Amino acid sequence: MTAHTLPAPNHAAVEFFDVVKRYGSGSTEVRALNGVSLRIEPGEFVAIMGPSGCGKSTLLHLAGGMEDPSAGRVYVAGRDVADMDVTDRAALRRREVGYVFQRLNLLASLTALENVSLPLELEGVGVRQARAEAREALAAVGLDHHLDRFPDDFSGGQQQRIAIARSIVGRRGVLLADEPTGSLDTATSDAVIELLAELPVRHGTAVVLVTHEPRFASWADRVVFLRDGRVVDDTARTVARSGLGAVS
Repeated sequence: MTAHTLPAPNHAAVEFFDVVKRYGSGSTEVRALNGVSLRIEPGEFVAIMGPSGCGKSTLLHLAGGMEDPSAGRVYVAGRDVADMDVTDRAALRRREVGYVFQRLNLLASLTALENVSLPLELEGVGVRQARAEAREALAAVGLDHHLDRFPDDFSGGQQQRIAIARSIVGRRGVLLADEPTGSLDTATSDAVIELLAELPVRHGTAVVLVTHEPRFASWADRVVFLRDGRVVDDTARTVARSGLGAVS
């Protein structure tokens, strides 16, 4: 895989400086984030927790360049997202930031291999190289067979693996996961989280997981708690990670 998108050694994977995000104005104004400062290093697995409406998903949207802060700065791999135009932000999402959501957004008309190689092909990578890197990403998530099948031919856990492979293909340095196990059963959910936890160790990917499940957060290097748009706790953990789980 190409490695040009990984953050330089002196750069955080993602960094927030006193970030405020407001929606609405006047009497209808809501502050989703209110003075958040947070640094996430390359190869770090960080879980974001907190009650509904505390700003967890907004944090991911800002980290991925999908929204602008109302105040403060957001940096991804050392670059200020506010300085990027629409083209730069699209490139950021193709090259540097991957997403895994509860809704997988796999394209039903493309095979597993084609779904994963698509971001590289859109970036102009030749089909042969893109498919080779896609196979490598799929192998990294333990799914390196039946790649000519379509998403509907796979189980829910296998489809989530395909989505994770798509999010890391090209060695993107940041993976943002917003409640990625909401539609999966307990055993499959646990295995998907274990898989996400292995990515920082094996590939140096910074993983930011939004979750309301303490057992999922227990896999993280740090757990950041938000309340009313503020960081109220940022706790480092000592995590002993085992091998990959088997996602059925």
